[in-house]
Amino acid sequence: MSSCLKKSLIALSLTGVMVAPAAYATNGYFAHGYSTKEKGLAGAGVAYSQDSLAIATNPAGIAGMGSRMDVGAAIFNPNRSYTTTGGPSNQCIATGCTFSVGPQSIDSDSSYFLIPHFGYVWNLDATSNMGLAVYGNGGMNSDYKGGTATFFNPGSGTFVSPSGTFGAGRTGVDLSQLFINVAYAKQLNPDHSVGASLVFAYQRFEATGLSNLAAFSSDPAHMSNNDHDSSTGFGFKLGWQGKVTPDVVLGASYQSKMQMSEFSDYAGLFAQGGDFDIPATATIGAAWSIDDSSKLLFDIQTIYFSQVDSIANGIAPLTNGSCDPIGSATNPTGPTANGTGCLGASSGAGFGWEDMTVFKLGYEWGVNDMTMRVGVSHGSQPIPDTEMLFNILAPAVMETHLTYGLTIPMGSGAEFSFAALYAPSNSISGTSPFDPAQTIKLEMDQLELQGSYSLKF
Repeated sequence: MSSCLKKSLIALSLTGVMVAPAAYATNGYFAHGYSTKEKGLAGAGVAYSQDSLAIATNPAGIAGMGSRMDVGAAIFNPNRSYTTTGGPSNQCIATGCTFSVGPQSIDSDSSYFLIPHFGYVWNLDATSNMGLAVYGNGGMNSDYKGGTATFFNPGSGTFVSPSGTFGAGRTGVDLSQLFINVAYAKQLNPDHSVGASLVFAYQRFEATGLSNLAAFSSDPAHMSNNDHDSSTGFGFKLGWQGKVTPDVVLGASYQSKMQMSEFSDYAGLFAQGGDFDIPATATIGAAWSIDDSSKLLFDIQTIYFSQVDSIANGIAPLTNGSCDPIGSATNPTGPTANGTGCLGASSGAGFGWEDMTVFKLGYEWGVNDMTMRVGVSHGSQPIPDTEMLFNILAPAVMETHLTYGLTIPMGSGAEFSFAALYAPSNSISGTSPFDPAQTIKLEMDQLELQGSYSLKF
């Protein structure tokens, strides 16, 4: 390939990735994997790196890899829905009146997403490499049309049931994340490598249809229907790979919590004035060479959602006295809700997610000139059954992923890789915190197809 053609392909690939940040919701709101080859192994690969997107899992893996470029995209299909049964109770007591959703069953629109990726690795010398990877880290999306919500209207003195999941029309959120990861890796000796990378993150977020919750907000003008806002920040990733026996390689990586700038247009929604940092992750794993053409991989990854208040704080602050809403006897006219537990406040209510640990098992084997892959991963979803109401917006309930992949050589240092994901339907149910007579069920299943084209130089 000529130098001019190679540069043009790199520029075109980078442009495509940069203008299309991704929306995922597989393990919480993190992707189950990044490299197409890793995705065929259910995301396993911290101890076994095969292409430049391995930087996203373990930067140590590019040491000794040689110069190469990988570019591709995924078509991601998450099917989200919620169902409410029971209620509306239409009751008012001293602490407030019920807020009920439905009863109804609504499927989310916006079911297909295109997620491109790009990676490039080049040799510095015989033992060290640099690399660049650009990819969608994760996200969450919901888009509900129709339905009704029932709540007390102080103006009329009656319960009303306007359209929309929360009674304010079309309802949902759109969070997407793009990572730019610049890595350095070095072989300490023939058996051990280390790596480090600087990670830049870009986020976009929009929320719609939440205005009837403004009475609980510390900044009602900045909590819903403010179009997309953006946020940026930095973090780092460290990694190690080491051969401990002739057939077994171990690997470990850690990505720091990423301190992100605030979503100022949603300062009245997320805790601490629009803060939405990206939590840390830690991964360990092993790769066992069963014979010359097959490997068995096993990874364990933990995502520390509890580090980020806007994700980890539950909805209880809105009902336990930590927030004095607009319209209460002690705050009849506002103009804002008062208290540390209000939406957007220092300890504001959020999604209530817990830390998530995911176990990933993959098997790879050779068939003639092709390489085949299968994988399965499982992790308990992060949403407690007490946190159903807000998580209608982010029903990240997936637990099990089944994957298949292959790589086909194309001559002259080129190859094509493919991966497919099926995540069978999973659901959780719990009582609504705003209407104890109502049960909310969240459900999702997922499909994904990803392909990438690779060149070795």
